[in-house]
Amino acid sequence: MSHESQIRIPATYMRGGTSKGVFFRLDDLPEVARVPGAARDALLLRVIGSPDPYGKQTDGMGGATSSTSKTVIVSASTRPDHDVDYLFGQVAIDKPFVDWSGNCGNLTAAVGSFAISNGLVDAARVPADGICTVRIWQANIRKTIIAHVPMTAGEVQETGDFELDGVTFPAAEVAVEFLDPADDGEEGGAMFPTGNVVDELEVPGVGTFPATLINAGIPTIFINADSIGYTGTELQDAVNGDPKALAMFETIRAYGAVRMGLIARIDEAAGRQHTPKVAIVAPPAAYTASSGKGIAADAIDLNVRAMSMGKLHHAMMGTAAVAIGTAAAVPGTLVNLAAGGGDRTAVTFGHPSGTLRVGAEAVQVDGKWQVTKAIMSRSARVLMEGRVRVPADAF
Repeated sequence: MSHESQIRIPATYMRGGTSKGVFFRLDDLPEVARVPGAARDALLLRVIGSPDPYGKQTDGMGGATSSTSKTVIVSASTRPDHDVDYLFGQVAIDKPFVDWSGNCGNLTAAVGSFAISNGLVDAARVPADGICTVRIWQANIRKTIIAHVPMTAGEVQETGDFELDGVTFPAAEVAVEFLDPADDGEEGGAMFPTGNVVDELEVPGVGTFPATLINAGIPTIFINADSIGYTGTELQDAVNGDPKALAMFETIRAYGAVRMGLIARIDEAAGRQHTPKVAIVAPPAAYTASSGKGIAADAIDLNVRAMSMGKLHHAMMGTAAVAIGTAAAVPGTLVNLAAGGGDRTAVTFGHPSGTLRVGAEAVQVDGKWQVTKAIMSRSARVLMEGRVRVPADAF
């Protein structure tokens, strides 16, 4: 009996922020997978090891969490004033599904490094030493992102002393600017899709409570932690070990998605797992992070806990951090109020792994809020490079 052999595809396994994923150059993919469609999705599912009914992704590159079940495709950009196009695919763990509806802000920090190392940035724009500014077109949400990548002796500098809560070892700092981060995406629309900075969200079986619904970085539903019986200082086990809590958050997400105009019917939420996100916010309070590190109340402006792919995230998604910074900059949102209200250009928030600072610049134009950019620092590092192998009949 004959069997199909495996094919080899050039790839790089990278950490970006508190996530990691498999990076590809578009031109290195099999020709059938260079365009969107079933073949591309099937290939990426097999690379990552999904769908896996055991939830472990043992037979693939995935790490069995939303933070480690990710893929990135990068190509030289044909757009003026951009170096590369960046496409992100969030791979479901236990379902045959790749969600292309949003960006990954954490892996964004690695896109510039990958682009430089793979010759996708004009060599004339890459300094031997100093900072290389990489202009990224984020294809999922159709936005410009600027990554400031450190260079030493003609190579991307990956090691350094920048510490990021949620990442064990220090590395080189990569500053990332998200320009005009309101998510136009495939649906388009305003930063506040309902026109309000706070709405009353009715969720059958859960209740009616205030919510800030925002499209910035990634569509996000912010609610007060105490509205649903939480303190905002919870760690992963307090939520992820509670099936009723997970079902409640998914119900909130579905009804919020309808209210935001992202889906037309509640049952469509199952086919859109990556967006929107749900996050709970609370005023600053002391807690012990998952690493055992004590977080003092006076070290943060507020606490935030966010759900990703049906689970409480171990730290904070980069795109959700953009949403937090953006919402904090707009007076009257639940994020802004949890941080003490007023005019703010930056906040430091607590998350399960520690703290993170994010800044944003907000202005009001014709009565509508706009954010010109959001800024945060991450780090990135190549973990492995070479080729992934995939059975030839997998796609």
